[in-house]
Amino acid sequence: MSRGDTPDRSELVLLRRVRDRIDREYAQPLDVESLARGVHMSAGHLSRRFRAAYGEPPYSYLMTRRVERAMMLLRRGDVGVTEACFAVGFSSLGTFSSRFSELVGMSPSAYRKVALHATAGLPGCVVRVATKPVRNREVPRG
Repeated sequence: MSRGDTPDRSELVLLRRVRDRIDREYAQPLDVESLARGVHMSAGHLSRRFRAAYGEPPYSYLMTRRVERAMMLLRRGDVGVTEACFAVGFSSLGTFSSRFSELVGMSPSAYRKVALHATAGLPGCVVRVATKPVRNREVPRG
């Protein structure tokens, strides 16, 4: 495995497995230790290499995926905030609300109200791109 900044091909295969597992199992209880065991790495090494490959550590990637899925549920309008929270794998409404607000810039309930009207009539693929969460550190400074 590569020790430099950029993961080598064999390491990228393992990191892709981790990312794919997060994408598939985001609603299940996942932690970095179990993800690392699945690819025979330590949790610290996985976090460093995952960040080098994808720009964020695996835990942040998992939280972003969960928030994206929650946004989709809330846009539909037939799911409440609490139901969306637990459906995407959060075990605490407080943690969900904090993470959601951090990534989206508003509370889940405020997002639900705004999104119902703002995305009406738009194709789903456009809505997903336009409403993708952006971490505060990724927002361009003007």
